[in-house]
Formats: sequence, structure tokens, C-alpha cells
Amino acid sequence: MAWVAPVAAILVLQTMAAFLTRVMPTVAPALFAEFGWANGLVGYAVAATTAGSMLVLLFGARTIHRVGSIRSMQLALGVGALGMVLLFAPLPGAAMLASAVMGLAHGVATPAGSDILQRFTPRNQRNLVFSIKQAGVPLGGVLAGALLPFIVERVGWRSALAAAAGMVACFAALTGLLRGQSDRTDDDEKSRPRPSNRLAALLAQPAQSLASLSSEPTLWRLSVAGALLATAQSCWLAFSVAFLVTEIGLPLTVAGLVFAVMQASGVVGRIALGWISDRIGSGIPTLQAAALASAATMVLLALADRQWPVWALTLLAIAGGISASGWNGVQIAEIAARSPPSLVRLTAAGSTILIFLGNIIAPALFTLCVTLSGRYDLAFAIVAIINLASLPCLLGLGRPPLRD
Repeated sequence: MAWVAPVAAILVLQTMAAFLTRVMPTVAPALFAEFGWANGLVGYAVAATTAGSMLVLLFGARTIHRVGSIRSMQLALGVGALGMVLLFAPLPGAAMLASAVMGLAHGVATPAGSDILQRFTPRNQRNLVFSIKQAGVPLGGVLAGALLPFIVERVGWRSALAAAAGMVACFAALTGLLRGQSDRTDDDEKSRPRPSNRLAALLAQPAQSLASLSSEPTLWRLSVAGALLATAQSCWLAFSVAFLVTEIGLPLTVAGLVFAVMQASGVVGRIALGWISDRIGSGIPTLQAAALASAATMVLLALADRQWPVWALTLLAIAGGISASGWNGVQIAEIAARSPPSLVRLTAAGSTILIFLGNIIAPALFTLCVTLSGRYDLAFAIVAIINLASLPCLLGLGRPPLRD
């Protein structure tokens, strides 16, 4: 059971990293109302958060290698907590920059977590353990949805942001007690001579991550499938609270609780789908089922209106949490299992770059569609179609090779 401590540390850090990315979707209605901004800006804020995450994936691999996986996440969380200060400025540009800074830790989480878990987890439990780690993503959303709107309603969004920053900083510090000997740094990386052209070396990092996906024929297809699946996930995350408040007419606290239920279902979904994938020996059928189910939730969201009772919206949120948020751990575990052991960090980063591209493009296009047409239903329907496009990428993929 030597893997318990590092998995626990990664789970806590992953949860806090995800919590940071859920701050804007849950606090935005109150913050934007005070500053007189359109609610549609939340889509661009979520896209900026993902852009910050992708910046780390593109250019931070060498730093993660040198500093260590867990320590890198701790540092990124500290920077993200400090970045919330920018949200106090009544400037849309400051909010976008704050969102990007808060996304940095989420960018560290996948390559760092994959490195730790691939080294410590028994092979026959990897889908489950990777899914437990990825369950920290919706768990962070549960905390944000349940706590932040409640604090906003009682003492204001500024106090909610201060409480969020303090919680992130405390948990990041506490994980130092669990780090132990698991946070291996890359000795080869430290001893390697510094390149004379640092800019060229920096720009080479994303190219290396993406090129690593060519080390095994199925990695590109799995990564593109992940990017397409991410569209429904990112739109549930970015727009569910704003949609429930502005279009359905729910109070912010009720919308926040529905959001929290959706995210809690994602925790269950990630663990359950990981367990199922381990039992059947492959994550591909699980990913295909998730694609179909999450597209169906997008169609149902397109049909929702003010006549729907809260219980029906909650059931839909549960289905969305399980399907649209439940596939990540399985997809990451499939990438790790199919990668050469020496390239796991790079392939995890390369695959997540493509997924984050989906997370950037989808909310921005969704916002543009709603702005131009004034129709959420049309935007949700388009996302459903894009999500289904992941199915051809998954056809014909066999089981990953057996590696210890």
C-alpha cells in the first residue's frame, strides 16, 4: 500500500486545482452584476482559465521535471490563490488575467499526477486509481458550487474569494506532509547542460509533448477523442449556473447546489467508470458510452425551460456529471497504459494540450453563438453534435499492451 500517500496527496492537490477553475463559473453572476458585465463573459473567463492551464502544459514540462511533481502543484496553487486579487479590479481584462492565473495549477495536475500514479499504482488498478485522482476535478466543483454561492449570498463575493484563496493555500501547504519520497525530481534534467538558446528550448517543449503522441499509433486518436468529449464537459462547467439563473430563473444558491450535485455525480462517475474499465479490461467501451450519454444531456439541456421543476433539472445534472465529467480518468489511464514508460509525462501533457484546446474553443464558441442568436438551445445542440464526433476516433482501438 505504498501508493496510498502519494495518491492522497495528488487527490488533494487535484481537488484544489479544480476548485480554482470553478471559482469564476460559480461567483460570476454576482461579480458580473455588480460590475455591470454581461453574463456571457463567463465563457471567455473559463476559456482564459483553460488557456492558463495549457500554458503550463506547453512550456512547463521542464520545470515540473526539475522541481518535482507534487512541489510544482503546490507552487502553482499558491500563485493561483494570489491571482484572485485581480478579480477585485472592475476591469474585464483583469478578470480574464485572474482566470488564466487560477488555471495554472490545473495545467500542472495531469502530467504531475500521471507521473506519480504511473510509478506507484499496481497495473491492474491503474484505471481505478487514475479515476480516483481525476475525481478530484468534480470534487473541487462540489466545494465551489456548495460553498461559494452560499458565502456570496450572505457576506458578498469579495469575502467568498478571500475564503477560497485561504482554503487553497492551506491545503496546498498540508500536502507537504504526504509528499515523502514520492516527489522524485528528474536528476537527468538537473544535470543536463542549460541550452544556449533558451527561447528555442522553451518553444521545443510543446512540440516534444505533441510529438510523443506519435510514439504509439492510438495515442493521437485517443487524444482527439478527448478534445471532442471535452466540449460537453466544458459547457456544463462554464454555463450551467448562468443558464439556470438567467434562463430558468433559479436563485444563485439553488443554481449553485444543482452545480454541486452535477460535480458530485462526476466524482461518482469517474470512479465508477474507472472501476468498470478495469473489470472489462479496456476503457474504450466506457469512453464510447460516455460520448453517447453526454450528448444526450446536451440535447435535454436544449429542451429545458422555466416549466421544468428543480428535481428534473437536478436529475439532468446528475446524468451530465456522470457522463460528461466521468470519462477523464479512463482516457488519461488509456494514454498512460499505451505510452512508453519513459514518455508518460510527455504523452500526458500532449494529450491534455488537445483536451484543453477543446476546453478553450468550446466555451468561446458557445458564448459567440448565444451572443449572436440569443439562443442557448441552439448552442447546446451544436455541442451535442461535436461530442458525438468523438465516436469515430474510438472505433477499432484494441486493448493497451500489458506493462508492469
